[in-house]
Amino acid sequence: MDQLFVQSIWLIPCYAFIGGFAALPWSPTVIRRTGPRPAGYVNLLMTCLAFTHSLIALILTWDAPPKYESFKWLSTAGLNLTLDLEISRVSIAAMLLVTGLNLLAQIYAIGYMEMDWGWARFYSLLGLFEAGMCSLALCNSLFFSYLILEILTLGTYMLVGLWFSQPLVVTGARDAFLTKRVGDLILLMGVLVLFPLSGTWNYSELAQWAQTAKVDPQMATLVGLLLIAGPMGKCAQFPLHLWLDEAMEGPIPSTILRNSVVVATGAWVLIKLEPVFSLSPIVSSAIVAIGALTAVGASLIAIAQIDIKRCLSYSVSAYMGLVFIAVGTQQNEAALLLVLTHALSSALLVMSTGAIVWNSITQDITQLGGLWSRRPVSGIAYIIGTLGLIAFPPLGSFWALLKLASGLWITKPWLVGVVILVNILTAFSLTREFCLIFGGKSKQMSDRSPEVSWQMALPMVVLMSFAIHLPLVLNSLSLLPSWAEFNQDVALILMWSSIFGCSLSCLIYLGDIIPKPIRLPVKALQNLLAYDFYTPKLYRISIVLSVDLISKLADMVDRLVVDGIVNMIGLASMGSGQGLKYSTSGQTQFYAFTVLLGISLLGATITWQYWGNQFLNLMFLGHGA
Repeated sequence: MDQLFVQSIWLIPCYAFIGGFAALPWSPTVIRRTGPRPAGYVNLLMTCLAFTHSLIALILTWDAPPKYESFKWLSTAGLNLTLDLEISRVSIAAMLLVTGLNLLAQIYAIGYMEMDWGWARFYSLLGLFEAGMCSLALCNSLFFSYLILEILTLGTYMLVGLWFSQPLVVTGARDAFLTKRVGDLILLMGVLVLFPLSGTWNYSELAQWAQTAKVDPQMATLVGLLLIAGPMGKCAQFPLHLWLDEAMEGPIPSTILRNSVVVATGAWVLIKLEPVFSLSPIVSSAIVAIGALTAVGASLIAIAQIDIKRCLSYSVSAYMGLVFIAVGTQQNEAALLLVLTHALSSALLVMSTGAIVWNSITQDITQLGGLWSRRPVSGIAYIIGTLGLIAFPPLGSFWALLKLASGLWITKPWLVGVVILVNILTAFSLTREFCLIFGGKSKQMSDRSPEVSWQMALPMVVLMSFAIHLPLVLNSLSLLPSWAEFNQDVALILMWSSIFGCSLSCLIYLGDIIPKPIRLPVKALQNLLAYDFYTPKLYRISIVLSVDLISKLADMVDRLVVDGIVNMIGLASMGSGQGLKYSTSGQTQFYAFTVLLGISLLGATITWQYWGNQFLNLMFLGHGA
């Protein structure tokens, strides 16, 4: 029986596919008697089965070595494509995380989308998300990972555009899709260039090849830069970060998955490809630079936002920037720990803020306040999520950030300063949101804001419990290093940086020392942060304008040159036809004369070289006389 669970691990992604397809009959145009609710319950059941299967398989394979399986998919013209799977405790734990969070998100959606007309389609798309991410966790092939990432990009587009009758939703879905497509297209170039160099797309074989590979440095740099473009888009890194903000127009239950584990799919591929990136120091430095720029920049932008969703989206980009720093400095274990702790805390924050959005008139945090007495469950969930996302002992991110900073202290000490700065800014930003939403006095927009129903409160309570006990779980599994292995000075600095950020934010936003709303002394700096470093405007005057001009030029060439030539030939044919119509009499002697004239002209043309020169000489001599 135990072997059956292990040997059928490949079924875990299939559960979600079955649930997604089983929900299709409950489309509003197909089945009207039962309503859409059975679609949600079918998907909930299949996700519960996937979670149970993952949990049992993880227990059975925890001490077992990784197992690799390969299935032939296509063989033609010397190209052999195989579907490679890696069955290890890391991949199974990733599937357990995905299925667990999706299970909680689906329970949360029962309350959040109680009266929504797109219920069946929403649950089907959640099943597509779960199946794609579980398949990515098992996949041991770069080529098939790329295909799965494309499926997730499509799923993002469809989930964000669920409420397609709203113009802002349509715009957000389109922009999110196009932004991610830029990174995916560049990633595809890297995938295709890598195969002739290494002869494989298998992650394990790529790691072995990278240890002894003798590749031209310029080629290694080019391939590495192409390969990081895809994870940049998935992890919402500068300058491909705008899609995550645009995707906030979608339903909150889908945001639970998107902000926690969907953004981490790019980090998963990045970690798998780390041996290839290490072939070029330039690529590793580029990964670190992108991560540092995004982490600091997104943290600053989050402080200047007033929309409750936008604040969280930029915090996600900042945290993924730290994951990029970990991968760029070859700290894969720290990167995986960062992904795990971020997934739980970020999902908890989205659940808490989603509960506020669900029964509030506004999403402007400056118009909310005083919700602590009315929303205790949501408030406690927000506190646990905030503390779990910063270096606050003993919660998860403290150990993840400490592991990262301790490794950086030896190799690149200046990056420790980046980690500490990002931690301070994140603590300040999240505490600011808590103070504006839950602290202070009640305002007009928050006078009537009761606690949510049990369907939304239950997932928050479960996730809170797991986030609090995560260090104990990791310690029992021997996944947390001992305290002696860490740099204790760095640990104290990280801890005090969290306290400083939270205390400063409370002093500003709960006290009356500084008048509200907060205004920076330099208005240009405040506008720079509030408008996302003017990135959308830069896009419009560069990429969007270039594409628009190229499109207009192509349209002009198509209309005036291509169509013009065709139209000219058509008009000439019509004109000649009209001329022949009036010049044709039907008399035999006229046709004979025409044929004779044509033959004479043809003969004169052919024999021109024999008599033409003599004719011209006679003409010139006669003229000279």
